Amino acid sequence: MWLGGRLWLQVSGQVCIDLRRLTFDRTWGGRRGPMAETLSTGAETASGLGAPAQQNGDAGGDARGEQPPGRPEPAGPGVEPAPGDATQAARSGEQAATAAPGPGKRKKRRGATGERVVPPPKKRRAGVSFGDEHFAETSYYFEGGLRKVRPYYFDFRTYCKGRWVGHSLLHVFSTEFRAQPLAYYEAAVRAGRLHLNEEPVQDLSVVLKDNDFLRNTVHRHEPPVTAEPVRLLAENEDVVVVDKPSSIPVHPCGRFRHNTVIFILGKEHQLKELHPLHRLDRLTSGVLMFAKTAAVSERIHEQVRDRQLEKEYMCRVEGEFPAEEVTCKEPILVVSYKVGVCRVDPRGKPCETVFQRLSYNGHSSVVRCRPLTGRTHQIRVHLQFLGHPILNDPIYNSIAWGPSRGRGGHIPKTDEELLRDLVAEHQAKQSLDALDLCEGDLSPGLPDSTAPSSELGKNCLGELAASAQKMDGAVEAGPQDLATAPLASGKATGIDVVDQETDPLCAECRLVRQDPLPQDLVMFLHALRYKGPGFEYFSPMPAWAQDDWQED
Repeated sequence: MWLGGRLWLQVSGQVCIDLRRLTFDRTWGGRRGPMAETLSTGAETASGLGAPAQQNGDAGGDARGEQPPGRPEPAGPGVEPAPGDATQAARSGEQAATAAPGPGKRKKRRGATGERVVPPPKKRRAGVSFGDEHFAETSYYFEGGLRKVRPYYFDFRTYCKGRWVGHSLLHVFSTEFRAQPLAYYEAAVRAGRLHLNEEPVQDLSVVLKDNDFLRNTVHRHEPPVTAEPVRLLAENEDVVVVDKPSSIPVHPCGRFRHNTVIFILGKEHQLKELHPLHRLDRLTSGVLMFAKTAAVSERIHEQVRDRQLEKEYMCRVEGEFPAEEVTCKEPILVVSYKVGVCRVDPRGKPCETVFQRLSYNGHSSVVRCRPLTGRTHQIRVHLQFLGHPILNDPIYNSIAWGPSRGRGGHIPKTDEELLRDLVAEHQAKQSLDALDLCEGDLSPGLPDSTAPSSELGKNCLGELAASAQKMDGAVEAGPQDLATAPLASGKATGIDVVDQETDPLCAECRLVRQDPLPQDLVMFLHALRYKGPGFEYFSPMPAWAQDDWQED
């Protein structure tokens, strides 16, 4: 009996060992290659290759329509299963388990018959920098006290957003890019200006997939800015400090690219790969600092977080500001990120600004401002709340805020009504650029912001869009039928275009715009001083801050 039990244990033990060895051989013998590949992929990720969710600009897999790991991915619209799929699905559980990808691995898809295969996302270098190839896209010219950019061809590039997956290009353009009519995008396809995974798009009905890479070549026009130069205040091995003129954005944004401080420094001073250490509003002038390396940038940003830096601004405001020091601690809420409008609201973020009047000329006051926090438009919003808005502030000294112009936080209208009235006022003044908007931004509406009430009403937007060209001083030089327009596509098709300043598909080329006056590009807010551990930089006082300055 004991002998039989011992024999049974030996036999069963040998069987277990053989089974484990067989399982080990099947599992690891066939996975040496994939294991190495997984480690390689991990190294690429660590060196800057983002995960698909980051490539697509969305953080959550659910929002992108991504399937949970281990579940089969459904076929896209109009895609038939490949022959033999049903047979493969009926295979034994052991074969299915062997073919299943390991934990944390993405199954390589070969693509079913007739199915469009998406290449893996490209490795991209972390950070943003601009080089000679970007600076050479176009050139400046100066006219009437303005710096202007010659129109140029430009590639907008993006990976497919999560919300686009499963939708056609036609759907995406018609719902999210309504600045142009669909006829424009159809003409762009014929001209070879739309690319999907670096292949020309043949049909706008193509359905987008995860990791699709889109490239759209457009003819780009930039608004003019002041011709005042960007002056260097200081430069060493760590930082570059400049005196930024009013009207010039710090870095590319919206319609501005070459008419920005970053591009002007690169093109005219050969200063490249700079890291902005703080930002100034486009209409604000004064001290602006850049780090030359990421390490210096991180060190100074840590000082900002620890509140070791001091900033001092000068402004000229309406009326007689109180002679004693005034501290404003009203919280500030963003009404619209799209239009760039904020207001005092109990739901806003905590803020604190200290004001001291320096002079009063009988009509307006020069005030020193020391912001102790760094909220968007903080100084401008606090001055409006105190009843002394900046003299020529195009947003916070506007009649759109009501009879009291926002004094004491009294705004007798909803956020929707406020945004509508601000846009309408600047259309009438031919100054939509003061809101960093163009006519194309009005047609789909300005959805946005902290609450549904912050969105502009669709009916009102339709009226504004219909009258935009007429009210913004843009006169159409001559209508063009996009269906029959010549399809010169510039660099999109490899044609060497000698004169790229006009384009047959570009609506902007058919408009004749009235230039702003240089004085209209200046707002009376200036960053005078920036101080931190071991450094302090000043910029000259502007003319409008002098005691003897008189209003026109």
